[in-house]
Amino acid sequence: MHKKSKKEKKRLVLIFTAIITLLSLLIASVYKDWQQIMANKKLERELNSEYNYLMEKEDKLNTEIARLSENEGLINYARENFLLSTEGDIIIKWDKNNTNN
Repeated sequence: MHKKSKKEKKRLVLIFTAIITLLSLLIASVYKDWQQIMANKKLERELNSEYNYLMEKEDKLNTEIARLSENEGLINYARENFLLSTEGDIIIKWDKNNTNN
């Protein structure tokens, strides 16, 4: 076995330092990309959740539109929301402030 010369030792230290530096840069780059991937996956989950909520809301609104498209549905909606009556309905007025019997 022969001894390594100073020149060979310097070369090995230089190569070792270069390899460690390149590995450090590679790991730093991969770590940044990995963080971005994780952030994108979180955003994707949030957006999918919002999308599903909006799709359910759309279904409810489409059901409401279909119900109101029918004449009977429109009449019922007007009666419920605008307190409209039809011919023959009995209207009872209730005074909330009057507590006397």
